[in-house]
Amino acid sequence: MYLLKKYSLLLIFALTGLMACKKDDYYLDSGLANPYFKGTVVDYLNAKPFYFDTIVSIVKLAGMESILTRDTVTFFAPTDYSVQNLIRDCNADLYNNGYDTIRSLQDVPKEIWRKYLGSYIFHGANQLKDYPQIDYSLLINFPGQTYYSWDMQPMNIGVEYNSDNGVKYVGYRQLTIGYIPDISKPTNWIVAKVASCNILTDNGVVHVLNADHFYFGFDRDKFSKDMQAAFASSGK
Repeated sequence: MYLLKKYSLLLIFALTGLMACKKDDYYLDSGLANPYFKGTVVDYLNAKPFYFDTIVSIVKLAGMESILTRDTVTFFAPTDYSVQNLIRDCNADLYNNGYDTIRSLQDVPKEIWRKYLGSYIFHGANQLKDYPQIDYSLLINFPGQTYYSWDMQPMNIGVEYNSDNGVKYVGYRQLTIGYIPDISKPTNWIVAKVASCNILTDNGVVHVLNADHFYFGFDRDKFSKDMQAAFASSGK
């Protein structure tokens, strides 16, 4: 019942997140709030266990807690909802291919957690204003920009300028991040939108992803193949 309630509310979070970053303010669930958080990125995640308790566990298992505590970073924070979806569907793949399933977060090797968590972490503290415009219907003119994550995964980051009363680009701005599976196909992205942007912590900036970001790590198939290889090597 608790999980059902939790993820039902996360769906509401996804819907209300469409108002995020309006006029460059800080919004959470469409509620205006203080953008400054006294503490580190990890402290912020710990302060929001409803959304991030599983993410915090992954940060620790990946051995990246010190990075999100001591280094200056920008973190595009996925919610626990995306981890639930990933594990559930990955387990279906594992079962169908004759492998053991993931019963706890500890069943996933450290290097795999780091590989996928690292795609959300970037050097430096960047706010919405620091990213270029992107228009997914007109990428030739507004392509955003390719950035390399902490462990050098290419990602596209840009700001959508929405329309208002039929007038293009004058509406609210929404930060987006796109996973690039193949750098030779630079527009074949898996895109996630930010629900709450510009959360300023002692060691960087947090941008919380909308719950429509369905799979932690962006690419469920690649994660599943990595887990099959890990279980095969361990004899599971």
